[in-house]
Amino acid sequence: MAAVAIHQFAQCITCHAWSPDQSMVAFCPNNHEVHIYKLFGEKWERVHVLQKHDQIVSGIDWSVRSNKIVTVSHDRNSYVWNQEASEWVPTLVILRLNRAALCVQWSPKENKFAVGSGAKTVCICYYEKENNWWVSKLIRKKHNSSVTSVAWHPNNILLATTSTDGKCRVFSTFIKGVDSRESGASSSSNLKFGEQIAQLDLSFTWAFGVRWSPSGNTLAYAGHNSMIYFIEDVGSSPSAQNVALRDLPLRDILFVSEKLVIGVGFDCNPMVFTADETGLWSFVKFLDEKKIAPSSSKYGSQFSEAFGKLYGQSKPAINSDTVESSRPRGGAHENCISCIVPLRKPGDTIVRRFSTSGLDGKVVIWELDNSI
Repeated sequence: MAAVAIHQFAQCITCHAWSPDQSMVAFCPNNHEVHIYKLFGEKWERVHVLQKHDQIVSGIDWSVRSNKIVTVSHDRNSYVWNQEASEWVPTLVILRLNRAALCVQWSPKENKFAVGSGAKTVCICYYEKENNWWVSKLIRKKHNSSVTSVAWHPNNILLATTSTDGKCRVFSTFIKGVDSRESGASSSSNLKFGEQIAQLDLSFTWAFGVRWSPSGNTLAYAGHNSMIYFIEDVGSSPSAQNVALRDLPLRDILFVSEKLVIGVGFDCNPMVFTADETGLWSFVKFLDEKKIAPSSSKYGSQFSEAFGKLYGQSKPAINSDTVESSRPRGGAHENCISCIVPLRKPGDTIVRRFSTSGLDGKVVIWELDNSI
């Protein structure tokens, strides 16, 4: 399947996000600015430049309901941008960080957002009407290194994080006066703020791109050792499995449905993973290629990381005809894909369209066909 649209916006793009109606896109061109482009007819034109940060903007998220933009930067600050008339007005969020802010995401109800940082902390930010400002509560002393990604559970309370210490963790972010006891499962709403629900020690390398499935029953994240991990029933009786890749590591992932995941990263080509009727995950194909790679020979799905490594090393003769040492690029992306964003319409339960951005300065829109 080929990409639907390819837009060359800059020389390099750090991250991007879409407006609620998907008529505008905001991205960071690898500097301290955020550029907003709008589609006029068949041409994209720059309509706004958000200038408030002093260093590279590392995270952007655009809320669907309230039409607010939140940005975080290596300057340790965060801003919430509100559109007033034709201008975007920033509001400073006090994060109380002594290291760079690395990622950000609005909660499903958009009454909070989470910020991961290089200070080994996670900031949960919410709005105080009495003082008319955004404040933050910190989850401290839980991570041993930088927090690379955050992901909200559909219940608006649980938050998953990945870190360069190789671990994936799940925390409670229940804040009295912000969350209601009915907003999620009773067990989740009874937990204290910052309480750790689970710690997953599946990877011994940096971990990236954590995501929840639409139902919240499955958690997935990528390791820098060219592995992707899937965990069912986090918290109660978790069961984990992993898919060992023969290609470069993933940087970010996206749940299209309960049984379909798209992974992007250093291979410059989105990868499709699916789960069969028994719940066993496996690699299916590259989106930018028509040829389907057989999962049995090129990729292995095992319940043990060590077995996955041994499997790839034990039968070189059998796998030699399917493993390509240097697959030609020449696809939609020409450099590492660092960000994947769903293009979901109101009421959609399955994501059929999504966009990717990378270090090549492109924003590429993809549409899944019915065969996947």
